[in-house]
Amino acid sequence: MDVRLSGEQLALRESAARVVDRLGPRAVGQLDDAERTSKLDAAIASSGWHELRTMNDAGQPWASAVEAAIVAEELGRGLADAAFLGPTLAAELRRLASAPPSSSAVTVALRTDLGALADGAGDAVAIDAAGATTAFVLDGERLGEVQLPDGEVRVDLTRPSVRIDPATIVTPVDGRLGADDLRKWTAFGLALTCADLVGTMRGALQLSCDYATERRQYGVAIGSFQAVQHLLADALVGMEGSRSIALHAAWAVDALPAPDALAAASAAKAYCARAARSVCETAIQVHGGIGNTWECLAHVFLRRALLSTDVLGGVGPSLTRVLAHRGIGGSDGLR
Repeated sequence: MDVRLSGEQLALRESAARVVDRLGPRAVGQLDDAERTSKLDAAIASSGWHELRTMNDAGQPWASAVEAAIVAEELGRGLADAAFLGPTLAAELRRLASAPPSSSAVTVALRTDLGALADGAGDAVAIDAAGATTAFVLDGERLGEVQLPDGEVRVDLTRPSVRIDPATIVTPVDGRLGADDLRKWTAFGLALTCADLVGTMRGALQLSCDYATERRQYGVAIGSFQAVQHLLADALVGMEGSRSIALHAAWAVDALPAPDALAAASAAKAYCARAARSVCETAIQVHGGIGNTWECLAHVFLRRALLSTDVLGGVGPSLTRVLAHRGIGGSDGLR
């Protein structure tokens, strides 16, 4: 694996950073700015980032998982409140199933614990559903599609979800998914959420460093206090370690066999999920009393990290996948 980004990948990262810096929310109150959100959504759509994993004439994705992860990281850093994770996972499902294109905006529906793609419409949640009208589910071995009802669940203030009525009719889609296809898709989903977690950590850390530079106590910036420096240094170590393993997970999606790619992505998710919670809680702590208030963006970063952690499984399910790949399970006393 070559960890260096190519010139095109660096340009992609710069482009995504410019979009989110220009149109991303700078304060909690801006999350209700429909005009800004609409412009951000249009910028992401017009950039073609939703189509990064769609099929080209050779049957391969237009872009690598690393490139999709680059965009996801920058959007996470800027708390981009426009759909990317859901549509990108839907595009990957459509490609793997060789399903025909659709004119409607599609996301994916996961089981209520968000640990896996939903089997049918019962007890399912469509994630990152802003603007989506339908969601993909499993219909046996085939891909199915369900209509999304009105109403949103906003645990993550930047990416609303939608609960699906169990009575919703599943419409079969012309496309079939094998076991390795689902492993590859899960590995890609885990890699994408890891990238989002890395970006969320970067954003939370930058927010904290800026505050520590500006906030003064006893006549000096709180960033000069050793206790605050230690907190931020530990957060930086967690973020940098997460970035390394998340990049490996994204590379593995296209470079390794499905079982190995899933194991690499699961190891990355376990590491990134644990680090992200610590980093985001550190951001709240560095802000002191204001960190627990609605007006401070720190809690928005934490909310985003918690949703990305749950998508396709957090620390526990991810470690279970890694152990299963190594042939270690319940018979070894690990449950």
